[in-house]
Amino acid sequence: MINFPKDFLWGASTSAYQVEGQNSNCDWWRWEKKAGLKDLSGDACRHYDLFDQDFALARKLNHNAHRLSIEWSRIEPGKGEFSSQEISHYIEVIDSLHRNALEPLVTLHHFTNPLWFADSGAWLEKSGVDCFLEYVRRTVEALADKVRYWITINEPLVYVYHAYLLGVWPPQESSLRLSLRVVERLLAAHIGAHRIIREIYRKKNLPFPLIGIAKNMQAFEPCDRGLRTRLGLFLREKYYNYYFLDRLAKARAMDFIGLNYYTRSLIEVTSWRPWDLFTQVCTKGLGQVEKNSLGWDIYPQGLYRLLVGLKKYKLPVVITENGICTQDDQLRWRFIRDHLKEVSRAIASGADVRGYLYWSLLDNFEWDKGFAPRFGMVDMDYATFQRKPRPSAEKFAAVCKSGTLE
Repeated sequence: MINFPKDFLWGASTSAYQVEGQNSNCDWWRWEKKAGLKDLSGDACRHYDLFDQDFALARKLNHNAHRLSIEWSRIEPGKGEFSSQEISHYIEVIDSLHRNALEPLVTLHHFTNPLWFADSGAWLEKSGVDCFLEYVRRTVEALADKVRYWITINEPLVYVYHAYLLGVWPPQESSLRLSLRVVERLLAAHIGAHRIIREIYRKKNLPFPLIGIAKNMQAFEPCDRGLRTRLGLFLREKYYNYYFLDRLAKARAMDFIGLNYYTRSLIEVTSWRPWDLFTQVCTKGLGQVEKNSLGWDIYPQGLYRLLVGLKKYKLPVVITENGICTQDDQLRWRFIRDHLKEVSRAIASGADVRGYLYWSLLDNFEWDKGFAPRFGMVDMDYATFQRKPRPSAEKFAAVCKSGTLE
């Protein structure tokens, strides 16, 4: 029997664009049509209208926390034009979480931008940081007394990698120089937001919240012992996993770390070219492991190693995403169970882990992959929008209720 801490946060995560539907003022809405994606987000899960039903379902599954995001393009549909109607909507959303005894963890930027922001150069312009900070100020002022956990930016390096380096997400840039510029802008955006949020809570005489980012990390594994591969391993650990966190820690601008973990990455480097040192992967595999429906390795041991590695920051950690897309719900439960075992092992090794939020509560719009990947604890019928908890959700509910894992 494995026992988890008494006040552990148990739940699941969602993001606005992936579940709300009809986010038509957003860069992704325009881009997904322009790019000719097989699936368009459209109504998504209609969570914008059905959030109360979804949170009641989460509560019925014994969750005590939920991570969500706020859609910037709803709050500020035009530059400097803030919608009181949409701010009121998100106040209702947070109130619904509290009615259902769910601790809100609120993300302010989850990959999407307002159209006006995208058209003005977005994060490539220095003014982009100030635009984001004004949105943060308006949003946090409206919600401060209802929220104890703020996540400023979701997976900043995943965003930069897909949007500015590979060029497969909007704005489809493909430049190392521009990518590095956007990394600096996102660092400045978080550090500024951390200061503003604390200032708002101080003025309102509220206890300071915990403010962090949701950082995607991978378990990097070398396929050989060669010098090039070892250097590639070092560089990816340093720059992909830890660089952003190191910069925020140096600025004293983190109160907790949100960890998003899905898979491992196998490394085998065969040349000294800088691009290969950062990108070459092992094609022959390294031991047989199960995979999700996107072909990602299932590697629970990596979560333990990363949690232990995060101890150096001396900050609490919440697992803000950990999940699997699969049609095999028994595999989904094994995934959850085996990762929770590694969380427990990390806690026993001194890691300060405060919660586990599965990705995702609902099947949803999985960005450029569309609706095919099924990550949800809750099955979504996209024709009728009927929600149906999977057996894995019921098994997880038993863990959430007892705080123990058999």
